[in-house]
Amino acid sequence: MNDLYMEEVSLSKYKQTKQFARKRELLYILLIEKASPVMTLLVKSSYSHRFLSSSTPTMSVCSSFCPQLRSYFRQKPINSLPTKPLFPLSFKVFSSQATGVSAKDELPGRIGFLGMGIMGTPMARNLLKAGCDVTVWNRTKSKCDPLISLGAKYQPSPDEVAASCDVTFAMLADPESAMDVACGKHGAASGMGPGKGYVDVSTVDGDTSKLINGHIKATGASFLEAPVSGSKKPAEDGQLIFLAAGDKSLYNTVAPLLDIMGKSRFYLGDVGNGAAMKLVVNMIMGSMMATFSEGLLLSEKVGLDPNVLVEVVTQGAISAPMYSLKGPSMIESLYPTAFPLKHQQKDLRLALGLAESVSQSTPIAAAANELYKVAKSHGLSDEDFSAVIEALKAKK
Repeated sequence: MNDLYMEEVSLSKYKQTKQFARKRELLYILLIEKASPVMTLLVKSSYSHRFLSSSTPTMSVCSSFCPQLRSYFRQKPINSLPTKPLFPLSFKVFSSQATGVSAKDELPGRIGFLGMGIMGTPMARNLLKAGCDVTVWNRTKSKCDPLISLGAKYQPSPDEVAASCDVTFAMLADPESAMDVACGKHGAASGMGPGKGYVDVSTVDGDTSKLINGHIKATGASFLEAPVSGSKKPAEDGQLIFLAAGDKSLYNTVAPLLDIMGKSRFYLGDVGNGAAMKLVVNMIMGSMMATFSEGLLLSEKVGLDPNVLVEVVTQGAISAPMYSLKGPSMIESLYPTAFPLKHQQKDLRLALGLAESVSQSTPIAAAANELYKVAKSHGLSDEDFSAVIEALKAKK
């Protein structure tokens, strides 16, 4: 009986200790949030790094960007009982190639952002929320108004944005738009110069990226391509994946900004590699969605419940977030736009061109591309890319 009593007392003390430690950690975070949004990001990442180092050793975490807290912020040990980290899910994973960046690196003073579309708007908003000085531009000025109301500045042309900023980001719809905004009349290149940087986060082909790189570097400025993997929701949540290539010094400079807008970043070397990686990723995604669409329709045709199919798929080895996210609405023939179908078809076209340039056969991607083209012909260009399923229905 005495042993049982002692066990109950020990368990009670253990629970109290854990609760006390969690409250202390929460107090530290709240205090730091009052002081600085950027410091808050570092603190949360620091707790998460401790969690990851013990539970997910296969992930590479940029510990240099998430240093330990100063002594007056560190948790004082109470006893040897283990405690859980306060933020076990707020970590950000970085490529092992993303080294050389530390928390002491200052954010660029003035940041420009060109293109306020589905992706650009939430990305710029996250920079504003982090306390950055952001200047925006869009062909249709009204799309800038929500950001201006949040404190963003506005300039009427890309060259004026670039001239007034230290680093300028561009998120444009296609290669033609990316070239025009960077290198056309009143393009960003006209406002660039030594000491400035241009970061193109659009999805374009490697040749386009190299052309923009040439124009920007001719002004004495630095260039980085950093197309993103992720759609509207990840952009809103700051959970994008950046596939960067180009000037390594500029990459190191803007890394803290990429970390505000994304959950991970990869430095891939020479200009063109980022564009190629993005096209390969989107080629895979487009093919997956086309096959998934076939599966949903086939299951229904043979008398199965497509909702059950979604559950089965998401619990198996072929599970992907895309299936559970898109499947239920596809079954209801609803396609709220997160990634426009016309952009998916554009990326497949560019990926096929990339494959042809190196004599790589891609018959599955080619077939998927044709299906997206059919969907476009049915007026589905501006719907979400999951609307490709309608092209299969039309073939009945």
